[in-house]
Amino acid sequence: MAGFNRRQALLALGGATMGSAFGAHDAEAQLFSPNYRVLVPEIFQGLSAPPSYTPNLVIGSGFGGAITALRLAQAGQSVTVVERGYRWPSHPWRAIFANDTLPDGRAFWFRRNARMIAGNTTRFDLLGGVIDATEYPTMTAWRAACVGGGSVVFTGVMIQPRQAYFDALLGSVVPYAELDRVYYPRVRQMLRLSPMPRDVYAGQAFGHSREWDRQVMAAGYAPVPTDSIFNWDVVRAETRLLGRPSATVGASNHGNSNGAKFDLNQNYLRYAEASGRARIFPGFEILSIGQEGGRYVAHGLLRSPDGRQIATQTIACDRLFLAGGSIGTSHLLVKARATRTLPNLNEHVGAGWGTNGDVLVVRSLGRITGLTEGTPSASMIHEARTGLPVTLENWYVPGIPLNLSIIPSLGMVFDQSNRGSFAYDPQNGSVTLKWAPNGNADALAACREVNNRIAAASNTIPGAVPFIGDVSGMNWTAHPLGGAVLGKATDGYGRVVGHPGLYVMDGALLPGSAGAVNPSLTISALAERNIENIVARAG
Repeated sequence: MAGFNRRQALLALGGATMGSAFGAHDAEAQLFSPNYRVLVPEIFQGLSAPPSYTPNLVIGSGFGGAITALRLAQAGQSVTVVERGYRWPSHPWRAIFANDTLPDGRAFWFRRNARMIAGNTTRFDLLGGVIDATEYPTMTAWRAACVGGGSVVFTGVMIQPRQAYFDALLGSVVPYAELDRVYYPRVRQMLRLSPMPRDVYAGQAFGHSREWDRQVMAAGYAPVPTDSIFNWDVVRAETRLLGRPSATVGASNHGNSNGAKFDLNQNYLRYAEASGRARIFPGFEILSIGQEGGRYVAHGLLRSPDGRQIATQTIACDRLFLAGGSIGTSHLLVKARATRTLPNLNEHVGAGWGTNGDVLVVRSLGRITGLTEGTPSASMIHEARTGLPVTLENWYVPGIPLNLSIIPSLGMVFDQSNRGSFAYDPQNGSVTLKWAPNGNADALAACREVNNRIAAASNTIPGAVPFIGDVSGMNWTAHPLGGAVLGKATDGYGRVVGHPGLYVMDGALLPGSAGAVNPSLTISALAERNIENIVARAG
């Protein structure tokens, strides 16, 4: 009888919502077109082209770029940061960002439609939203497009990898003990990382987290709290009706309007600008890089959020720091090598790309506790007995803010073999990704094995039939990594081989995996380590 009641609750509460979010047909366009200049006027304001010369140019404002900018500024150097996305504000009551349930133009970067995580395609207005769904023939990668980069649109989890996995990836290049002793703690302190407090965990919005823990414990796993970038005081304020609900109703992928995440705009980038030595130029996208007259040059385009071209600019610099993410950095380098604007780039540029083993995992028909599903992750488990080691993190259901007994996990599989590479197509002047069709099928299979074990032990079912499969994410990732791997395309500190004064500071340095965890903490720790060495050695 209990199973029947859970099933009835699932169907009754979720029929209408899931029919649109997970239906077989594409979701229709928005019923109305929002006036984005009224909703978020800030992203249209203050757009200007960067200077034609700067001593230090940083491309990208995510974890690697923000850390680079601050540490250079603290060393007394002038820094220009260019970011193709826009600077989004926060407010306790305004709806700054789109949501997953009914996304609009604020959600995606200059697209009229996008395939959502659940597999449905949603249509919306063309605007410079915060996520870029970059599509290749056999892969779709979600990546940030906003000031603050991934810190604005990720789920907030920042986990240190196990030494054995890190050493298998980068142990010959970077001493794990050095990161563990100095740079991981430095990042944790700067970003105020902490696990979910007990009072937040006990709230109605995290009943699904408590149920997740119950289910994995039934299978013999001991859930471990996850460190998070969330500001728990802001999350508490939501529960006390002191701000518009955001983190407590499943908002995250497209940003938290009330600043619930302690993102880079509130720390590294803020401190860099406060120094008076760093300036950030939103809306400016770098299209190519090269060398002219003994300096590096970057050619780019300034556009408004509605896509209108405002200006073009060529920026000359003495030192160029690439921090546009794995895809952004790799595209620029591969194009520069093919067109010979940077002729000395080696054969490792563009290689070693992977998905971090990303998999989406679902169970359903468990206990329902609470009305909504909050965004922050509470805990994780790790299983090394499968063919590929698997980490599962407590997650929420993007697009469905109600608690419908659907218990999702974000899976990350430690995979050292499935790798792709970037290549330049001279016919259309673009860079594409060579990735084997269904190249991450083994990662899905490993997660399925663990999920089935948990479902059997907890009296739940894999997936949420007929709406959601048990595992998904084939040929999809939200953690693209590699393309300029540390110790191969660069030296051990991100200096690009063959080009003094050119550096990589982002996820392109990681060889396709962060070691069965979210990559943001390791990207940040490596950036701290790299820039400290670069500043100390003056290059």
